[in-house]
Formats: sequence, C-alpha cells, structure tokens
Amino acid sequence: SAKGRPRAATARPACASSGFLKPPPGRCASRAGLSPLEARSPLIPVVDLKAQYRGIKADIDAAVLRVLDSTQFILGDEVAAFESEFAEFCRAGHAIAVNSGTSALHLALLAAGIGPGDEVITVPFTFVATVAAIEYSGARPVFVDIDPKTYTIDSALIAPAITARTKAIMPVHLYGQVADMDPILELARSRGLIVIEDAAQAHGAEYKGRRAGSMGDLAGFSFYPGKNLGAYGEGGAVVTNNAEHARRIRMLRNWGGERRYEHLIKGFNNRMDGIQGAILRVKLRHLEAWTEARVRHAAEYTRRLEGSGLLTPYVRPHGRHAFHCYTVRVPRRDAVRAHLEAAGIHTGVHYPIPVHLQPAYEDLGDRRGQFPVSEAMAGEVLSLPMFPELREDQIAAVADALVSVPA
Repeated sequence: SAKGRPRAATARPACASSGFLKPPPGRCASRAGLSPLEARSPLIPVVDLKAQYRGIKADIDAAVLRVLDSTQFILGDEVAAFESEFAEFCRAGHAIAVNSGTSALHLALLAAGIGPGDEVITVPFTFVATVAAIEYSGARPVFVDIDPKTYTIDSALIAPAITARTKAIMPVHLYGQVADMDPILELARSRGLIVIEDAAQAHGAEYKGRRAGSMGDLAGFSFYPGKNLGAYGEGGAVVTNNAEHARRIRMLRNWGGERRYEHLIKGFNNRMDGIQGAILRVKLRHLEAWTEARVRHAAEYTRRLEGSGLLTPYVRPHGRHAFHCYTVRVPRRDAVRAHLEAAGIHTGVHYPIPVHLQPAYEDLGDRRGQFPVSEAMAGEVLSLPMFPELREDQIAAVADALVSVPA
C-alpha cells in the first residue's frame, strides 16, 4: 500500500539486566563511550538504513553530485532513466515516477477512470494509504477480509462484494507476498473490472513467474526509505502495460500537461525529484541481491523458530516472497514485544488497527467483528528485524529471545 513507517516501540537496551538474552562479552563496555542517542538505539534494529548506505556510499554520493551538477532537480534525465530501468525490472511496459506511493495509487485510479459514485474492493488489513487513495479519487472503498495463511485478500470473498457500482479491485501484496492473482484477474475480466495492484511492499516479489506490478491493469509502488527499494525521501511509481494509462499518468503528475504551460487535463504536482531518481537507480542495481538476502534471512528465521509454536510466514508455492517484513503471529504480542525491547531487539507492528476500525473511517459504516481475520491479525502480528545486511548471529539472537519468553 503505499505503506508507512512501522509502529516501533522505543528500545531500552538492558545489557546484563536482561534475564533471557545476554549480550556478547564486552557489549556493555563497548557502549559506554557512545552518545546518549547512540546508547539508546536498539542493538538489533528492525531496519538498518545506515548499514545499507555504508555499503553503497560512494555510488550514492556520486549520483547525488551528478544531479547537483546538472541542476535537473525535478524529473529530468535521472528520473527518466530510472523509469525505464524500473519498468524493465518489473517486466512491464511503463513506469511513471511520482512523489509517493500514495500518489501512485491515486493517479492509477484516476487514469483508470475511477471517480465519484464508484466502488473499489480492497482489504482493511493494510496501511491507511491504500484506502485514502481510493477516497482521494472520489470512489468508495469496500472491504473484504484477508486469507489467514497469506494475509492477502481472500479471493473467494471478492465476488459477493461486487455491486453495480464496483469498478476496480485493489489487492494488497502485504509484507512482500503477492496476492492470489489468477482468480482475481479471471474474475475481473469476467465482470469488466480494473485491477490495480498495491505493490508498495512487493518490489521484486513474484507470482508464478510474473513480477509484482506486471499483472494488473496498473500498479502502485512506494519508495519510502524503509522499503525494499527505498529513496532518501518520499517517492513512488505507477507501473502499467497500457500506453494510454501511462500517458495520462504522466500528465496527471505534472499539472495535466505534456508541454510547459499547456494544460490538457486538470492535474497535480506529483513529480519525483531528480535526486531521488538518481539514488533509486543506484539502489535498483542491488535490489535482486538484496531480495535474495531477505529470502535467506527469512529461511533462517523459520528454521530457528521451527517447533516454537509461533506462526511463521507462509510462502505461497510457485512464487517469491520479497520479505519486506518477516512477520510472525504471537499470542500476548505486547508482552513478547516488551521482552524483546528489553533485550535491545527492535520490532514493528504492521498493523495494530485495521482501517475499518480507525476513527477516521467510521463513516464507511463497517463494524467490529465484520472482518474477523483482519482483526485477529491486528492483535497478534509482530515484525522482526529484516534487512539485507542482517547477520546470522543477529537472527539467532532474535530467535533465541522469542523462544525464551517466559510463559
């Protein structure tokens, strides 16, 4: 979805005060000379953007300086090159860079002709931007529950939710796992509906050999800094195989025109900065290797947690989970999270309140108990540290802490 930053509790590294995960020898002494901010930082963060930057610093710095030298600060050659390279990565015809994942979904809806009076079917267990984008278009979000194994939209529940006003389906590829697209696409074709993939967490994920973003009529990606492919600020892209959709989105993002001061349609200021395009080009070259690292880390977590009683992520056969998040389901989630915090292990909760229970969306009229799987998930999900640079000893420490939580 275009998804936001995790709700992460403040870590309180306790060194030897933690009774169930002891720090390595010398850890406390090594932290004695740190600044107050560094001393409060988690020993194992949920995401480590500093480690990523250190590994590609020379290329990132050169890319930023290239934009400064060119003074192409809005769109420009770097953004155009990134669009071409990202479309190729997604195995799609077009990628249109915008200023956020939310804008990507919003403009995709508008390009598809969706507006006031229309309905768009999606899920309540997502970041709020999925639903906000639908409302920005003037349409009404209609929720169906998620599948309890994959946490993506339950395709069997979509058909009963279709009405005469339904114009689109927006499946969310949550945590990096692609929704069950074949039945969704088949249903959409049979009913004349648009499919817009919310691929904000699914860069490089695959479904039966097809890349996320290449299957629906359009797709929205987010490049929020913590994403698998993250900018150093806000960013997003719409991906499509439809040339007319691509042309319209290019106009919508840039005040509705194709030439300066000529406005063919009413548009927005949703352009990507040149610096973000340059940074994303550098990172895109590493994304395949980073994704494979995430897959390996996930496999190691699952191996170490086998037999623990925790529900680890289900990986759909014939696909590739991109593991934006490695999310387990745990009873007594808040107590477990507090124990991990005390051991200096940072975690996230994606997401603690389904959208249909958010005060901002009470006007939709949905009630508690209407989407039981989403509601159960919201009380149990816990995202463990996950980033390409994660070390095996860090994975071991997290797993040991989880299985050692007092009953």
